Amino acid sequence: MMEAKRSKVALDDSFEVLLITGMSGAGRSHAADSLEDMGWYVIDNLPPKMLVPLVDMMTSAGSEIHKLCAVVDVRSRDYFNDLAAVLSHLEDLDVKYRILFLDARDDVLVKRYESVRRPHPLQRGRRLIDGINEERELLGMLKARADIVIDTSALSIHELSTRLYESLMGKGPSTVSVHIFSFGFKFGIPLDADFVADVRFLPNPFWVPQLRKLTGEDDAVRDYVLKSEGAEDFLDSYAAALLTAIDGYAKEDKHYVTIAVGCTGGQHRSVAMSHALAERLRDKGLVVTVSARELEKTAANRLEK
Repeated sequence: MMEAKRSKVALDDSFEVLLITGMSGAGRSHAADSLEDMGWYVIDNLPPKMLVPLVDMMTSAGSEIHKLCAVVDVRSRDYFNDLAAVLSHLEDLDVKYRILFLDARDDVLVKRYESVRRPHPLQRGRRLIDGINEERELLGMLKARADIVIDTSALSIHELSTRLYESLMGKGPSTVSVHIFSFGFKFGIPLDADFVADVRFLPNPFWVPQLRKLTGEDDAVRDYVLKSEGAEDFLDSYAAALLTAIDGYAKEDKHYVTIAVGCTGGQHRSVAMSHALAERLRDKGLVVTVSARELEKTAANRLEK
């Protein structure tokens, strides 16, 4: 049975496990939230013994989960002692895993606990510092084995998120996910966009009979739009401005940016320009997705009919 599990796990080389652990009050909960934002499947306060069957379930055929993040800490009490054996078993199964350890100075942990007025999980009626000291001793082995150790003593929650992105995804704009969507102004300006671009200054393919029934996803329309005077200059200048803003967003812990590109009806110019803008940003190493609001509405209406 063990051999069957080992083969199944080894087949999916993209599967990875990240264990978040460390001192209580050092920022584990916020780290878990950040990992979830990065696309990891996060489980908090997981008993270590449950990790192996969970990995087996998530590496089964058809699973779309490739990144599992488990927060394991002293709240697991007796189960925590099993963690070393569990990690050894994951190695036997050829499962890639990393350990993220969050730490902070004793005086910082004391202040944080006093500010929230909650007891330390190992305090048990003793002094707060006694619980902290006991936890440090219990976590010594894990800290020594950790792949990433972050001291959060002097970090704000935003700075911690930035450090996590840098440690797991790299630095700078490449940590920002960008979504670009086209829309028609006559159907309303989107409320959820960080940037709104107006490309109605370009000639409208709607007035070209052979292009009217096509969309910006068709080659003929795309060529017509991109070869129009000012289209390429606009794309170059706008992409450069966006890159400057995205670089700043990455430093300020904003890792998702939505860009709306609009024309009159959202069928031709905005669609073609959205895809062209996405290509420029991808060339700079950004992860960019594209959608077309009005085209999707049209497709949905056709399905309903």
